[in-house]
Amino acid sequence: MMSSNTPEHPPGQPAAQGRTRLPTMFLAIFLVVLVCVSLIGVQAWLSLRARTVQLKESAMAAANLAEAVAQHAYDTIKEADTVLVGLVERIEHQDPAGADYGRIHDLLVHRVAELPQLHGIFIYGDDGRWLVNSQPVLLRGQNNSDREYFIHHREHADRGIHIGPPVRSKSTGDWIVTVSRRFNRPDGGFGGVVLATINMEYFQKYFQRFNIGQEGAIQLALEDGILLVRRPFNEKSLGRDISKLPLFSYYLPRAAAGTVTFQSAQDGVTRINSYRRLDQYPLVVSAALSRDEALAQWRGDMYLDSGGILLLVLVVGLLGVRLVRQIRWRSQAEDELVQARNGLEALNHELERLAMQDGLTGLSNRRHFDTALQNEFSRAMRSASPLALIMLDVDCFKQYNDLYGHAAGDECLKAIGKVVAASKHRPGDVAARYGGEELAVLLPGTDVAGAIAVAGKILAAIEALQLQHPGNPTGHVTLSAGVESFVPVRFESEPVDLVRAADQALYRAKSQGRNRIASNIVGPAPQVKSSASAS
Repeated sequence: MMSSNTPEHPPGQPAAQGRTRLPTMFLAIFLVVLVCVSLIGVQAWLSLRARTVQLKESAMAAANLAEAVAQHAYDTIKEADTVLVGLVERIEHQDPAGADYGRIHDLLVHRVAELPQLHGIFIYGDDGRWLVNSQPVLLRGQNNSDREYFIHHREHADRGIHIGPPVRSKSTGDWIVTVSRRFNRPDGGFGGVVLATINMEYFQKYFQRFNIGQEGAIQLALEDGILLVRRPFNEKSLGRDISKLPLFSYYLPRAAAGTVTFQSAQDGVTRINSYRRLDQYPLVVSAALSRDEALAQWRGDMYLDSGGILLLVLVVGLLGVRLVRQIRWRSQAEDELVQARNGLEALNHELERLAMQDGLTGLSNRRHFDTALQNEFSRAMRSASPLALIMLDVDCFKQYNDLYGHAAGDECLKAIGKVVAASKHRPGDVAARYGGEELAVLLPGTDVAGAIAVAGKILAAIEALQLQHPGNPTGHVTLSAGVESFVPVRFESEPVDLVRAADQALYRAKSQGRNRIASNIVGPAPQVKSSASAS
């Protein structure tokens, strides 16, 4: 009999494949997603890092530019102030009324010729009258007592330098920046003003030397927020008060120099501003680069690199989709192969079962019986345990077929087969159709008494069916049984000995009148009574 513990599938094949297939698909998808996300993440990190580097470089460039502009402003003012200090010294050590203005005029003309930034040098009396200047011909009747720088020096005893707001020159009409100092009379009273004017075009030309883009800006202002000069040049902005803007209202009070980014209130452009307050003079310079222009090259590179990365991600994604599809198709093919194999195994099992089963009664057939007998005989021999066999035969079955026909005889055998099959209560028991109307029941680990008890129950159950059989002396179908049981001994007994002994006992039951149980035990054979109980 085929073992009932045989697994439906070979260990570790379909089940293991089913368990590993989903992780394989998941790992493939995870790998593709990871590669794509990594490419995008690395590109984003590199782009942000490049942006940070570009902004840092732009801030450094703005700081260097501010430093250069501050140095230029310092040098320009310093050279003009040096001339003024010399003039104050000369004037205060001579009588202004008897001064040799002719020689001073020649000196001033010479100084203006030497210093290209100077627009002119002027000396005014205590009433604002022009005493002497650097012009080729001294204009008469001019008075500058209404100028801001003159009023400042007249009202302040401070002997330091004064840089005034931008004004138009009365002599030439040009925009100029004024640098002035006060000189005193011998008695310490206000004696007048020496003035050096710097042509604003000089600053403009210097500012134009720098590449600051279309939206960059450079400006020079007084520390109180009065704008002196700015690039891009706008005449309306000259002298404008910008003290309320963030640079003067917020950043300068906190640090004399720095680099910050903010949106300009003048034109709305966001710039990287680097500013410096000059230590020696009341000036503030600022160099600003447009943030958008600073990032223009980075932005172009980012678009190009991002496009390449997106194209690469698209290619990887398409390859990944193809890979996942291939895995899915392979998984489906494997599933179909597994199903086909399982179906084939099931079919083989069914064919094997049918090959081991009697088609009429549903009991094991002779082939299965012989195999089971050989296996159980060997097992009983190894374990020194008894092996019992019951041989059953339908009494007067030929007469039954003659009376009712072979179809009715087959139905009778089916009914008997159900009763015999019900006698099995253990996995090792085998009930088989031995041949024709002869049946057999193999009982491992059972002695003669146990086998006789089982046979008695079978005969009683058949008796209880009361299947009509006029050809039988009892008037209904009955069975005769032969029982044998012994412990097999190696080299002394064989399976055929058990069959032969049970068959002889069956012959004895037949010869003793049928419907009874016979065995090789000495004593009368038990007979089944009409009450359906074995005697």
